[in-house]
Amino acid sequence: MTIHIAEGDIAARTRSIVADLRSLEGPLLPILHQVQQEFGYVPQQALPVIAEELNLSRAEVHGVMTFYHDYRDHPAGRHVLKLCRAEACQSMGGDALAERIKALLCIDFHQTTLDGSVTLEAVYCLGLCACAPSAMLDGEVYGRLDDQLATELVAEARR
Repeated sequence: MTIHIAEGDIAARTRSIVADLRSLEGPLLPILHQVQQEFGYVPQQALPVIAEELNLSRAEVHGVMTFYHDYRDHPAGRHVLKLCRAEACQSMGGDALAERIKALLCIDFHQTTLDGSVTLEAVYCLGLCACAPSAMLDGEVYGRLDDQLATELVAEARR
């Protein structure tokens, strides 16, 4: 699934977002969050607009955007499945579980299924270390993942 948005529309909508949030202390992160909420990702065309409006270099904006894993540079699927890759989850079988989920979806991390239903992302702590391994599907967290629950999550995301 490819979404096409006119470049002029991206620039105008981004300028509007920046105008609304520029008065905040440290406005870059809230602006990037709002841009992603608006478009479903942070379009490359938005970065120079943000840089110009905040009097930052393009490299600064790009660096912040690529540093944080939550910002996407392409549209996500209808559902986003995030798997915790932190040490606690890895020690409780998270690596094998991740391989199982990747096989079920036929994609790797940071990819979207061909039908556009699921984007798989790696995250580095969901705060459920005592319930490892853990995942998040569309903002809802799941702990003590096993093969059965992983299969159910994938099936739910595919709907």
